[in-house]
Amino acid sequence: MNTQKEMMMLAHLRQNARMPLTELSRKTGIPVSTLFDKLQQQEKQQLITKHVPLFDFQKLGYTARATILLRVEKDDREKISEYLVKDSNVNNVYRINNGYDFLLECIFKNIRELEQFSEQLETKFRIKAKETHYIIDDVKKEGFLSDPEFVKLTMQEKIIA
Repeated sequence: MNTQKEMMMLAHLRQNARMPLTELSRKTGIPVSTLFDKLQQQEKQQLITKHVPLFDFQKLGYTARATILLRVEKDDREKISEYLVKDSNVNNVYRINNGYDFLLECIFKNIRELEQFSEQLETKFRIKAKETHYIIDDVKKEGFLSDPEFVKLTMQEKIIA
C-alpha cells in the first residue's frame, strides 16, 4: 500500500471517514469498485484498525483531561498495565522509555475525579515517579496523514529520490 493514489485515498479518509465512495473516487481517480475492494483488503490486513468518531469531550461534560507519566516498580508493570487497560477514564495507554514506563491519556468529569484516580494509583501500586500534565486545549488532533496535498508532495519526493 504505497502508491500515490492509495495514500491519497487514506488521507481523504483521515479527513472524513464517512465520505461516500463516489466522492472518494472523484477525489482520487480510483474507481468505486476498486476503492471498495481496497478498503475491504485493508481491514483484513488490519491496516485500518478501528472506525471511531472523535468527540469534543468538554461538550459531553468531561472537563478534565491530562497526560500522566508513570514510573513503576518492575514487579508492578504487568499488574498496572492490566488495571489501566480496564479503567474507563483512561483513553490511551502507551509503554514508553527514557525514565518512565507508561504514558496515559485520561479523561474525567472534573479535576477532583482525576486527582482521586491519581491517588488510587499510588495506593494500589508502587509508583516510583509520576508527572501529571493537564490538557488545556487541543492545538492539533489526528493530523498525521490527513492532508492529501502533503501526501501527494511526499510521494512525488520519493519518486524523484
